[in-house]
Amino acid sequence: MFGLIPLNPQDVLQIFQLLGGLALFLFGMQTMSAGLTQMAGSGMRQLVNRATRNRLSGLSLGTGLGFMVQSSAATVMLVGFVNAGLMTLTQSIPLVIGANIGTSLSMQMISFKLSDYCFVAIGLGFLVSAFGKGNKTKGFGRAFLGFGLLFLGMSTMSAAVLPYRETLAPWLAKVDGTQWTGALLGVALAAGITAVIQSSGATIGMVFAMIHAGVITSLPSAFPLVIGAGIGTCVTALLGSIGAGIQARRTALSHLGFNLYSVALSMALSPFIYRWMPTIPGDLVHQTANANMIRMLFTGLLLLPVVGLYGKLIVLLSPSQEEVAEGSYLDEGLLSRPEEAIRACIHELKRVAGICEKNLILSAALFRSLDRKTLLKITNNETAINEIKTAMEDYEYRIADFHLSKRQSLMLQYLNRCMSNLERIGDHVDRMREITVARLSGKPVLFDEALLAEWFLLYGAGLKVMRLVRKSMDPDLKRFQQNAQLILDARNAYIKQSLSFRSLYHEKSVAKGDGLSPAAGIYLTKYVDALDRIVTHAKTIAMLQGRPEFFIKRKKLTRKVGAARTYAEPEWVDVSEYLQRLESEPDL
Repeated sequence: MFGLIPLNPQDVLQIFQLLGGLALFLFGMQTMSAGLTQMAGSGMRQLVNRATRNRLSGLSLGTGLGFMVQSSAATVMLVGFVNAGLMTLTQSIPLVIGANIGTSLSMQMISFKLSDYCFVAIGLGFLVSAFGKGNKTKGFGRAFLGFGLLFLGMSTMSAAVLPYRETLAPWLAKVDGTQWTGALLGVALAAGITAVIQSSGATIGMVFAMIHAGVITSLPSAFPLVIGAGIGTCVTALLGSIGAGIQARRTALSHLGFNLYSVALSMALSPFIYRWMPTIPGDLVHQTANANMIRMLFTGLLLLPVVGLYGKLIVLLSPSQEEVAEGSYLDEGLLSRPEEAIRACIHELKRVAGICEKNLILSAALFRSLDRKTLLKITNNETAINEIKTAMEDYEYRIADFHLSKRQSLMLQYLNRCMSNLERIGDHVDRMREITVARLSGKPVLFDEALLAEWFLLYGAGLKVMRLVRKSMDPDLKRFQQNAQLILDARNAYIKQSLSFRSLYHEKSVAKGDGLSPAAGIYLTKYVDALDRIVTHAKTIAMLQGRPEFFIKRKKLTRKVGAARTYAEPEWVDVSEYLQRLESEPDL
């Protein structure tokens, strides 16, 4: 925009003031979202896991999520949940709609001209976040700090464009919502800007800043830019879905489809919007925010009754031969039947073990050359494992709310430890990916054919252990102990092979002539350490399965129970004496 006039030092400063204001706005939005999420704690993620009972609960929670973290970040989170099998495509659509409505509500808040008080919010927010006690108090401080930074950024942008409003006004006048060409130009311009900065809130914030500066002076000029921002924000979720399963990619497409439908319907109804919106009290910024909120509510509520058909349409528009990933077994309807719920947890462990096994195979495929799609698949699978672990821990705590036998109580402990070990296996597989990326980036470190052959033999032995872990997590097995022993036997065979392989590359390292380079030796050590740790965690799982209490009692599967019995809470113990003992222990 500044190319229209000769640039002088003052113009350069104005450009950086505009960019700095945008950066402040984005940083303020991120800080506010992080603070609100911190205030919500782990409860928000647990609520998202449960918000699949009906469309209205999904819409309501999606609205809250969109208000807190904006639709792009919320949709990325939902894409992750669908990829982890924690919700289906159809279940995710009401939350996607709600996330867009929530973002329009947050823009309603930003429409109030509170720039004069931004430093009050920044100062108080910093003090509370720095010196407040407790996560929720600190989260409130961060949210308040971000709120102030957001308005400071918008004020800075407005001040940057103010001297150039006469230059910019004729060009922005081409964005005219009363004409199809002008409306499409505004939608395309806003979509492009949002796709680059990946924040519809920031684009709308810039529109508000230009209204305050007097550059945009009418609703038909502002509205196409605001609705176009919704299309651009879909880029974040689409990028986040690369390498994920087909249903996760379809969730990202449903976000794009909803915003395209919302924009099309809004443009069709724009004559009515331009006629009636100015009758509502408020300045142009409020009129624009109101129009955006009303169009989101209208288009969202219009689509909500037919989300099932919409989901089928998304599937029809994105055909794929890819197999749909296995869904979660953590059914809330089983909680009152603890034995059945425990059985579901074992099914879920088998599902996670399958993801770990798949990642181990993918990691081997990277050993000779880096493939971006494979790298993304491993990363997405690792994220899915972490999401499932969080969901399963919540599920186990909720099982504990019911009356359990001693064996069932122990089973919950064993299952929790099994899940933790599977999650650690996923971490070590991901660590192998990181090692490969480091080894092949820049000047690659390679191994000779004989060494590679031995390495893949060892890798196969580790993969065999992982496959046995997956097969052992069958809730219909009568005796888990027999399968646990198979894992331990395979683990012992692996250990012998691992020691043999370490001796082999040690010999190559000290051999004269063309032996193993120091860098290659370091990388091999890292690889074997990671694979050894995977097998060690598999051994821990087998040891847990070997416990006599680890079984499913068939006759209890359909038995419903009441609430858990109450336990007497122990009194707080003064630990100062124990701490003194630890401090007074003599050095060895």
